[in-house]
Amino acid sequence: SLSLAVGAPFGSVMYEFVGKSSPFLVLAFLALLDGALQLCILQPSKICPESTTGTPVFTLLRDPYILVAAGALCFSNMGVAMLEPTLPIWMMQTMCSPKWQLGMAFLPASISYLIGTNLFGILANKMGRWLCSLIGMAVVGISLLCVPLAKNIYGLIGPNGGLGFAIGMVDSSMMPIMGYLVDLRHTSVYGNVYAIADVAFCMGFAIGPSTGGAIVRAIGFPWLMIIIGVINIAYAPLCWFLRNPPAKEEKIAILSQECPMQTKSYTAQKTLRDFPLTDDSDAEAENAE
Repeated sequence: SLSLAVGAPFGSVMYEFVGKSSPFLVLAFLALLDGALQLCILQPSKICPESTTGTPVFTLLRDPYILVAAGALCFSNMGVAMLEPTLPIWMMQTMCSPKWQLGMAFLPASISYLIGTNLFGILANKMGRWLCSLIGMAVVGISLLCVPLAKNIYGLIGPNGGLGFAIGMVDSSMMPIMGYLVDLRHTSVYGNVYAIADVAFCMGFAIGPSTGGAIVRAIGFPWLMIIIGVINIAYAPLCWFLRNPPAKEEKIAILSQECPMQTKSYTAQKTLRDFPLTDDSDAEAENAE
């Protein structure tokens, strides 16, 4: 999300003030430099096969809790995916914005996304990742509803800033939740579940632009923002189900086997309570004999 949000301001400014081909030449050079650095610095090590087989993708997709988490990633990112191809056209039609402003409108989103992901990477664990995601999706919806109210580029600072911040809340919370759900309900091998998370993210950026243009053509840009905003607000309460997801029975058995000392100590304490070693108990034992 951050790279996509930064790309719009960078591309518009370079296009307006340097030239049409300049952003592509800069990005091509950076990609070539990055590849050369990876080739020189990253030294691949010997890959050892995993001792544990991961849960199949189709099994994970049948887990409703994983589907809720994947849906949150998809719909929250779908909002900005719909906004990126349609907002510049709407700005030219209603604000008569110059070309450099078309991408700069997304700069508040990129900055706030960077702040949100770093801030809530720490805070989400304290306040509850499910709650952080719920609030984030609600803020995404409210921000999208406020976008059509803007009369100039300065009116977009608040909605776009809130949008980037809220998406950062959802992204920084949902990825750890996906790993936690695998630990709790499946085999603790994470490749497949993070593949599902990546697919959900990509689906948002695939469905968003393709459907967004058709919706704008049919009913207009404000209605597009209303539709995707309401979808995010309506979906947000589903994050409550991630508050305390149940563990599978076999996982509970494994966890109880991994902590046998707790069971033994509890049994010993219970035995002491049933047969207290006091002077009265010794006298009763002698009388019984």
